[in-house]
Amino acid sequence: MKPRQRLSDILSGDKRESVASAFDRADAAEDFQPLPVGDYTAHLAEISPFESRSGTPGVKMTFRVCDGAHAGRLFWSDLWLTEAAMPMTKRDLGKLGIKSLDQLDEPLPALIRCECKLSLRRDDYGNQFNRLKHFEVVGVDEFERDPFAPDDADADDDTSFDIDQLEDELRTDSDSEAA
Repeated sequence: MKPRQRLSDILSGDKRESVASAFDRADAAEDFQPLPVGDYTAHLAEISPFESRSGTPGVKMTFRVCDGAHAGRLFWSDLWLTEAAMPMTKRDLGKLGIKSLDQLDEPLPALIRCECKLSLRRDDYGNQFNRLKHFEVVGVDEFERDPFAPDDADADDDTSFDIDQLEDELRTDSDSEAA
């Protein structure tokens, strides 16, 4: 049997002092917990295709909470690309201005702001996790421009999403709800 390796075998001198100092200064992280049930304003951070362990195709939406006590926290929602789930998937992708599956291969417009309602679910093992019950797109925010970034006035827009069209649709929806 091989003798157990000691920490001093892999850390010595300045490296050990640096790691020991970092260990002494660090607070222990809390265990990961789902977000509390409620309403959140969040940016859609990413949409990425995936395949379940059983081979079912889907699209994972990743949201980042914009503000409040949980700012920066992430939550996810899976949209399934099956015949049975397609009406709900098409509804949710349509809220984002996605009218065809080909658009999922294109870059996502930055900072799509959504109002989201989260609930909690419990799996068969008793683990709790967030479930996105409902979301609505409320706008598209602008990135804060880095004053040292190069001027991109001549850059091509490489997205198939029409942000102006999405914002027009949001205004039309708001106007029709107000009437």
